[in-house]
Amino acid sequence: MLHISHLAIPRCFSCKEESVACHRAQNLSEDFVIIIIMAKSETCLVNLRYPDGSEGSPSNPAKFKNQDFAQIKADCLHKGELFVDNEFPPNGLSLGDLPDMSPSQESEVKWLRPADLLRKQGKKDQPAFSKDGMSRFDFGQGNVGNCWFVSAISALTFQTNLMEQVVPMDQSFEDYAGIFHFRFWWFGKWVDVVIDDNLPTKNKRLLFVSSKCGNEFWAPLLEKAYAKLCGSYANMRGWSSSDAFKDFTGGVNQIYYPTEPNAPSCDELWLTLSRATKCKSLICCTTSRKEDAMANTGLVMGHAYSVTGITEVELNASKVRLVRVMNPWGRREWNGKWSDKSDLWDKVSPEVKKKCFDRDDGEFWMQMEDFCSCFAKVYICCETPNFLDGDLKCQWNCMIYDDSWVAGTSAGGNVKHSTFATNPQYRIRVTVIDKKEPGDKNIVLSLMQKPHQGNRIEIRLHKTTLTIYKTPQGCLQQDFFQRNSPVKAEKTHSTRRDLIELHSLEPGEYVIIPSTKEPNITADFALAVYTKTDE
Repeated sequence: MLHISHLAIPRCFSCKEESVACHRAQNLSEDFVIIIIMAKSETCLVNLRYPDGSEGSPSNPAKFKNQDFAQIKADCLHKGELFVDNEFPPNGLSLGDLPDMSPSQESEVKWLRPADLLRKQGKKDQPAFSKDGMSRFDFGQGNVGNCWFVSAISALTFQTNLMEQVVPMDQSFEDYAGIFHFRFWWFGKWVDVVIDDNLPTKNKRLLFVSSKCGNEFWAPLLEKAYAKLCGSYANMRGWSSSDAFKDFTGGVNQIYYPTEPNAPSCDELWLTLSRATKCKSLICCTTSRKEDAMANTGLVMGHAYSVTGITEVELNASKVRLVRVMNPWGRREWNGKWSDKSDLWDKVSPEVKKKCFDRDDGEFWMQMEDFCSCFAKVYICCETPNFLDGDLKCQWNCMIYDDSWVAGTSAGGNVKHSTFATNPQYRIRVTVIDKKEPGDKNIVLSLMQKPHQGNRIEIRLHKTTLTIYKTPQGCLQQDFFQRNSPVKAEKTHSTRRDLIELHSLEPGEYVIIPSTKEPNITADFALAVYTKTDE
């Protein structure tokens, strides 16, 4: 066990009876084990909630739907049977209500295992889980509107350590029982999702994500596992890459809006992209929905792309900043400056020109200024908050609380309501701030709203906010809030699934209070608190 001095241990207080979260936090110092997650960027994250080996940790994910992969596979092999998943059956219930598919078209859908699909296609190839590793060029998007998910997979392929956490690499079609599994970070803990390998097809082709080489199936199987997590394939419509990033990593999400009036400048966003790349972050982006901005660019309006690289090249003795972007369709590319066919590549050195591949694979380069004009949102997610300031060696403590607002007892609404003190309260001790860095962000908060039944489509997103008070020891009653002003309080409420806030707090003790805008709302949430440490 690694000893860390000056450990900032969050403590939870409820203004009424002691909650489970409160009890767990108050006894944390007696029974927790510290683990270090070391990313390739030498960034450290100390997770105080899930010691290595405990259920919900990366090495011991909880069993989604209580399905035990190893036990089910062993039983199937013993019986000589192929697994059929009754929790996500190969029928219309798992497809869901796809808006672009009529009942007659749905009746044409056939669920086939990979070997059966290849046989019907007249191919002699044997199915493979993965061939020569996993690459962004392995797959293309299918017929469901989940470009956000497919572009997120593309970004994930760059980070081997994260990819191996989501996709267990010891899987194959040898010792075959028709069963596979994948891991996701699901509202505060890692879960292991078991699936059978029946895949939806139409006219002998996969309906959704498909392999470009034909007989490689890791990507469509990963998509099926995520569809099960969401409740159906149809439930994968309309989310964003930041949702997938969160479920792939459990990390810190940030969204930037380059085209908005108060957006960061291109210089600032370039610095952020540079830091994010160094920190091994996942990066995606979404194009503008304005027709005039997208006209004659080759880009698809309101479409998700992955950012696969950044570089600087020299042209006429000046530096030009380039961003490499990929369309999950595997086609339809940018046709402006620095695109595959741009003559600007003929004006740079032969070594630089090697960066350009003139092939219709959906990947292309574009100048940073054009990137900022065409993309309305940029999503960045990293295991740790270090990409925010570029300090690759800074260490963070992380504590996650599962809790609820319960109407009538612990759902007091925002600070304007007389019942505000009944909301859950979490005490943290801030020990570190970099005085040399003005406005050093030493606290990161993530408030995630959770679905009641574990099905994302059933989640009702309420207007929420986080309020922070600097406070003495003890439980805070309503009169405290009437006499004192918070040190941090947002003027607006958010309906985001994952509300992220960055704060600069002087050393001391603080209470964090998550609340809904209105009182007496029952809802579940998970609060993650990241605090900088000097060790």
